[in-house]
Amino acid sequence: MSGYGNRPVDSVRWVPRRLNPPNPLWGSNGVAFGPDGRLYVAQFLAGQISAVDPATGDVEVVVPMDGPVQSPDDLAFGADGSMYIADLVPGRVWRRSPAGEYTLVSGDVANPNGITCVGDRLFVNEMKPDGRLMELFPHGGAPRVLTEGLALGNAMQLGPDGHLYYPHMMSGPNPLLTGQVWRIPPDGGVPEVVADDVHQPVAVRFDRGGVLHVLSRGPEGIVTRIDLHGDGSRTLVTSGVVGLDNAAFDAENRMFVSSYASGGVTEMHPDGRTREIVPRGLDGPYGVTVDLGGRVYAADHYRVASPEPSGEGGVTTLSLLHFSHGIVADGELLHLTSQFGQVQTYDPRDGTLRERADGLRRPLGIAVAPDGSLVVAESGAGRVVAVGEDDAIRVLADGLDRPADVAFDGEGRCHVSDEGAGAVLRIEADAPPTVVVDGLDAPQGLAVLGEELFTVETGRRRLCAVSLVTGERRTEAEDLPVGAPPGVVPDAEPALFAHGMPGMARRFAGLAAGPEGTLLLSANGEGTVLRLTPVERS
Repeated sequence: MSGYGNRPVDSVRWVPRRLNPPNPLWGSNGVAFGPDGRLYVAQFLAGQISAVDPATGDVEVVVPMDGPVQSPDDLAFGADGSMYIADLVPGRVWRRSPAGEYTLVSGDVANPNGITCVGDRLFVNEMKPDGRLMELFPHGGAPRVLTEGLALGNAMQLGPDGHLYYPHMMSGPNPLLTGQVWRIPPDGGVPEVVADDVHQPVAVRFDRGGVLHVLSRGPEGIVTRIDLHGDGSRTLVTSGVVGLDNAAFDAENRMFVSSYASGGVTEMHPDGRTREIVPRGLDGPYGVTVDLGGRVYAADHYRVASPEPSGEGGVTTLSLLHFSHGIVADGELLHLTSQFGQVQTYDPRDGTLRERADGLRRPLGIAVAPDGSLVVAESGAGRVVAVGEDDAIRVLADGLDRPADVAFDGEGRCHVSDEGAGAVLRIEADAPPTVVVDGLDAPQGLAVLGEELFTVETGRRRLCAVSLVTGERRTEAEDLPVGAPPGVVPDAEPALFAHGMPGMARRFAGLAAGPEGTLLLSANGEGTVLRLTPVERS
């Protein structure tokens, strides 16, 4: 996200203030030390790879988001210093030479994720039900399948006994029932379970002494240490790093961990104490909302979080609610959409989650109608739908291009931003939608304050206001940190689904009306929530 730096928002009518610091690492997934001693970090959501100096925390983008790699989730280094990259959604494995040249190793791996090198040999596994673990040959040759039947493979490594170790992220009929680590000889053989009842395993890593460390993907930041090749003892350590993803050990046996949920890089001591190397923050954010008490919530893809001065990295994780994108507060409840098809209601008081709708096509923005129904912009279907208290779905408008967000004015009228049509429309009962304003460039977030409607033009990175009385339109703020950094144009957009698994969700710059005439903006170009306060009230 460093492409935005600290460029100020240009506005004479609003005073912007970040509610949390920008995120230096927009998501952190696979990590591995390179030949230069830096820690290389695959950033799935950002579509890039960065190198981190563990001594200073300095971050340098090495594989940019507008290069051939779309969604890197893990990486490994070969004996000659080449970097091998698991490009998850398009199903590709890349080699990046020490000179920076890219070569496609394979385009036939489904959801490649865990990747490791054993000398000159390259191994990769698939993150999907009934996945494969295979050896790839960078200089040509068909992949060699070692085993099948993986229950979502992920980060793996060669153990001191010469076997490849890998987790089963899922097992049993309940997707929360995880807990196995397996191994197989790299030349093939019968795979076997080496550890059972391990807490939500997401990655396996051996330290310099040969002790197995199994990272948990849960909210507690649990690491299970298993001395498989010693006395067999097992120790649990809780770090508090939400959503651990991967780990790497340096030459001094120091452990550095990543978090898919909040990014950053953290050194983790044997007793669970942590030292921040690169601060954690927001991976998006996507939708944003505020409750009646003034607490701000951000839908942050893998979680619901509150950006605020307290908490880790200025952000507190409320719950690991995966694939949270649209969000709206409703009394003491939060209503959420996932671009993978769901509408849910979450009660922060007891952590209960109620599914309201499923099978929608890329639902994004969500609002509560005057009658209490949930109104959703179903972007992939070109519709606006209402979900009633009985969870019945009713179509309010269809035939739209790419609706992104919805908002109600003081008279209870529904408005929708249409990203594809470049317009904001008013939905009329038993009549075609009415154009409120057009000529916009990819409008997304939508909010109403009094008699004015506001929308985020993500194509021009500006905030636009329209009078609901006169139709007058004006630009309120420019140079908003939304979308890809200026000058960066990714080659292609990864698919929403990949082999039945969630792929890559589209960015969504949410907007919400806050207390005392303020606006809240999802500044997804830098990983912050911005509060915009009118100049006369600042």
